[in-house]
Amino acid sequence: MDRSRNGRATQTQYAADGAGIANPRARQRAMAIGIAEPGTEGDPLVELKELLRTAGVATAGEAVQQRAKPDPDRYLGRGKLAEVKEEIARRDANLVACDDELAPRQERNLEAELGVPVIDRTAVILDIFADHAHSAEGKLQVELAQLEYNLARMRGLWTHLERLGGGIGTRGPGESQIETDRRLARDRIAALRRRLGRLERNRGVMRARRDRSSLPRVALAGYTNAGKSTLLNALTGAEVGVGDRLFHTLDPTTRSFELSGRDFLLTDTVGFIEKLPHQLVEAFKATLEETVLADLVLHVVDAAAPAERLESDMQAVDAVLEEIGAGEKPRLLVLNKADLLDDEERREALLGHSDAVLVSAAEGDGLDDLRARIEAAFEETLEEVELLVPYAQGARLHELHEVAGTLERTDGEDGVLVHAKIPIAELHRFADLSVA
Repeated sequence: MDRSRNGRATQTQYAADGAGIANPRARQRAMAIGIAEPGTEGDPLVELKELLRTAGVATAGEAVQQRAKPDPDRYLGRGKLAEVKEEIARRDANLVACDDELAPRQERNLEAELGVPVIDRTAVILDIFADHAHSAEGKLQVELAQLEYNLARMRGLWTHLERLGGGIGTRGPGESQIETDRRLARDRIAALRRRLGRLERNRGVMRARRDRSSLPRVALAGYTNAGKSTLLNALTGAEVGVGDRLFHTLDPTTRSFELSGRDFLLTDTVGFIEKLPHQLVEAFKATLEETVLADLVLHVVDAAAPAERLESDMQAVDAVLEEIGAGEKPRLLVLNKADLLDDEERREALLGHSDAVLVSAAEGDGLDDLRARIEAAFEETLEEVELLVPYAQGARLHELHEVAGTLERTDGEDGVLVHAKIPIAELHRFADLSVA
């Protein structure tokens, strides 16, 4: 592993084909470690191992210690550390991956005890994000999260330089190398925040245009790898890239689709995960804002996951939605990947979540039911009206079609009599045409 002056892995350059940042840990063998409360059932490291697989790291072995909370100095107890060190040598591991975010002190002590580089869950997720970021904004957001994560972990590896200085104008106490690194990192963080602020304002202009169109907005939210991008493609006919890996989608994608002649906007957002690093929530808050501004949130879950896994995934998504301010948004539960279930498992899934819609985005099953539920969710925001559009104002008919979709019309002597359902928020635009 390449090491930078702050003791972390050095940031890689963008790949030649423009597909994000090259993964610096492609051929590493990791020992996965974690803490589980006594009595915990199942594999507590299953998600960490999937994260490592996505990052291109092989899991050489694993070790879990049963204890109420991590050791504040070394994460694991001394006896368990000795066992892990033996396992590292036996399994020829060259890296240790921890299932929790480590304090800088814990990380340093673990590396000193085990003799190999140590990364935590947050570092793995940041590495995956860096590898999957494609847009300019996504790369800036990832870099911001990485800098904020690394800032607290910088430590002096350049002690031989002592104080910078030497020569006229530099005499005095000077500035240590670690202070210089931290100052440069803080300056870069401030610059990134300014650039992201400008991009957010540009996105606000595009969002304002969508607002003026009054199109209903639907957002896809859910656990990573639940099939949100596949569902977006199935509903809108888009060709967004999909993949069986965590965090395949980072940049929000908005596409339109039609229901009963009315256009809707559907946005796919970054997937969530348990213990989502705070730095990522902050860095991607502007991206996640699409979920906050949506009129309806489709909570997509993997129906083929074990029951305990499914519930914990849903709780993780609920927690992030609350954190970003979307906890009170109208929500529709979508049980995806029904094609992986037999008839009995489908019945059990719907019994456990009677208000959900069971679909298979890959096969197209249940999509008609989902479309009907989306329409029904917006039904109470509409009001039936009768309008008389004079022939001289034919352009108003086009406006009506945009906000109402399918409408009934009757041509008369004075104009076109229209019976339609219009969003309540748009009634004022057509008040002069009302026949009431």
